[in-house]
Amino acid sequence: MLAALTPIANPVFDWHALAPDIILVVTIAAVLVADLIVPDRDAWQSSRIASIGVLAALVPVITLAASGHDRYMFGGAYAVDHYAIALKGFFLVATYITILISVDYVGEGDYYKGEFYVLLLTSAFGMSIMASARDLITLFVALETISIPTFILAAFRKHDRDSNEAGVKYYLIGVLSSALMLYGMSFIYGVTGSTKLSEISAYVASHGSTALLTVAVFLSLIGFAFKVSAVPFHFWAPDTYEGAPTPVTAFLSVASKAGGFVALINIIYFGFYGTDGSGAHAWWAAVWALAALSMTFGNLAALRQTNIVRMLAYSSIAQGGFMLVPFAAAGIAGADGRTGIAATAMAAVVIYLLVYGAMNLGAFGIVIAVARRTRSGEISSYSGLFQTSPVLAVTMTAFMASLAGVPIFAGWFAKFVMFRAIIEAGTGWGVTLAVIAALNSVIAFFYYFGVVRKMWFGEPAEGDRTAIVVPPALAGAIALMTAVVVVIGVYPQLFARIGERAF
Repeated sequence: MLAALTPIANPVFDWHALAPDIILVVTIAAVLVADLIVPDRDAWQSSRIASIGVLAALVPVITLAASGHDRYMFGGAYAVDHYAIALKGFFLVATYITILISVDYVGEGDYYKGEFYVLLLTSAFGMSIMASARDLITLFVALETISIPTFILAAFRKHDRDSNEAGVKYYLIGVLSSALMLYGMSFIYGVTGSTKLSEISAYVASHGSTALLTVAVFLSLIGFAFKVSAVPFHFWAPDTYEGAPTPVTAFLSVASKAGGFVALINIIYFGFYGTDGSGAHAWWAAVWALAALSMTFGNLAALRQTNIVRMLAYSSIAQGGFMLVPFAAAGIAGADGRTGIAATAMAAVVIYLLVYGAMNLGAFGIVIAVARRTRSGEISSYSGLFQTSPVLAVTMTAFMASLAGVPIFAGWFAKFVMFRAIIEAGTGWGVTLAVIAALNSVIAFFYYFGVVRKMWFGEPAEGDRTAIVVPPALAGAIALMTAVVVVIGVYPQLFARIGERAF
């Protein structure tokens, strides 16, 4: 009775730590209000307000990084540490680039402009919360805040049957994955008695991987596998990527996918791994299989594609498989009693996400630019691009080479940290996965450089001999991503430090 009468302490709010999220919420409200009161001819103001808000949210991210100390709120359920700060910055930059590549695409189409940016920012807000989530409930709410706006964005071409189909498929699969994930999380709470990842980690370390906990972890991983389009839970991705508006596809393939991987890092590294790595017995084999299947199927399916968006969709599945390799490395080592590799492996995932974001957003920027002239997503429409628009051909070559992992472009460093993690894991399973990853890296060259061959050695079609005019916002996004891909390829220590400081 006395305990019931004890006053509940008010939660402590660190307004500096919450500033990026607060600014995003204020920006969402501002865009929504502006869309109601600004005349339709000035609807481009929505994109301007959205971009200013996202850049403003980056300011406290920079000051938090400069402060140098970790902050925890709500009993440890919300953390703003180096890891969270790095990923908040990544999500904000990815959202800003998406806004840049969307401005003319949305402005020239039959779209609800204000709603587009409201939904985009709402999804970005969920990503920012996800980076700080250290509790199952917070993590689930953040993941749904990411997903629900993207269901609508995928079907945003309201008079396009393919877009409508893309939205419905994405929605149905997303709901199923959420149900499985939540079902698994309910078991985790039932077994451990807590939703906090730190307490789940302590339980795993003291009790080991029980049968029921293994089932719970497996169900949760299935839900996350849908979110990151890992094989065999990938079947929504190609149709959704092709049917959705291209800027939305770019956002789904980078920011939304990264949100799923961040959720995986949170729940595996901070929860299921255990303080001594003993929890890895419950999940490492499943992650190993997901990585091997995603790399292999994604690359083999990409070889057969004639549409560049579908090719990039299967490429995204394959790249997701490469990102799962460090998870498997951490699990293999943890199950063997070697916990030292876990932080290195998770840093490899973060570095890969940063690099992948730059090269994939840049590639989709070129796709949007070329489609402005050809009105086609067929790879054949890139034939002779070097003759008509040499700058676009050179930049697309850089992005394709980076995705393939060619040295001097950023992609090679992402592959390097991935291979380093799995080789350090050792054991026959680790070496086997490393071999599979190496073979798939070779396969990827064929379809990435198939596009390059078309651009440099093909002949342009009769109606495609004029130079492509790239709008300033889109040109700026492409230039920025090109600079990142080249600079990180030459000086990878910039991203290496971010990954190392995160853990």
